[in-house]
Amino acid sequence: MKNSSAVNNRRAYLLALAAVLCWSTVASAFKLSLQFVSPLQLVTIAALVSTLLLGLVVTWQKEWRTLGASWRKHCRLYMALGFCNPFLYYLVLFHAYDMLPAQQALSLNYTWGVLLALLSVPLLKQRVRRRDLFAALVCYGGVLVIASGGSLHGFQLDNLPGVGLALLSTLIWCCYWLLSTRIGGSPAVNLLLTFLCGLPWLALVILLRGDWQWPPLAGWMGAVYVGLFEMGIAFLLWQAALMACGNTARISNLIYLSPPLSLVLVALLVGEKIHPATVVGLVLILLGVGIQRGALRGLLGRMSWGGAMAPPDSTHK
Repeated sequence: MKNSSAVNNRRAYLLALAAVLCWSTVASAFKLSLQFVSPLQLVTIAALVSTLLLGLVVTWQKEWRTLGASWRKHCRLYMALGFCNPFLYYLVLFHAYDMLPAQQALSLNYTWGVLLALLSVPLLKQRVRRRDLFAALVCYGGVLVIASGGSLHGFQLDNLPGVGLALLSTLIWCCYWLLSTRIGGSPAVNLLLTFLCGLPWLALVILLRGDWQWPPLAGWMGAVYVGLFEMGIAFLLWQAALMACGNTARISNLIYLSPPLSLVLVALLVGEKIHPATVVGLVLILLGVGIQRGALRGLLGRMSWGGAMAPPDSTHK
């Protein structure tokens, strides 16, 4: 039994590390892809690719009956979830990446963990603690450092809209996660139904704008990569890791490897010079998240701490 447990834990670590490596590449993938496609094109193609992948997974798991039953039970909720993600969340997030350096956008994205805890007070009737408020103070202190470039005189009006969009994306993601907690069952089924409900919103915007242009090959490659690894494969790897490991706390801390790895890849692949203020701000954000996880270990222990999109239901993930 001990040998079997050790093998499972080793397998869980390898799967979790693979998921972290996938998430570490997506900030660079976002920024590079947006050189060739618009945010709307990127989210649309990526969502289509992810939907196809999830459809294959549901087919392989033989869960189409489960999908039908879940849709009949929660159809209105899935429609609301689909509006939040992939439609609104990724559209806002990709516009933020389009306006900001990748290092800033990816760092600001990690504030969602603390924001979720704050929103849980009015929405889930949880009690606010002093530690919650201290975590928020530390976390958003990091946001201030990043947005100002390390100096209060460093605020630039052309950067503030991008910062605002990056922070807005965390609010959308938190709303999505809180809504998703009302649904149990298979994570792959839930995510597939959510994406199926999000695609019509993307199609509607494309029809209303009427300016869709066929992306170049580089744009297609980037969007397909995002759909596979950000929205699909990383999610499946993380879910498999949690299922293989008896104690999710053992692998949850591995996600803290993602931000520094992401910064390294942004520097190497995108060519951005990492600003010291970004490093300081990211450390403060992760410190705030760490403080918050200690305060709400039961809630956040069930969540995934992935890249831009950590699917909800972390035991789900």
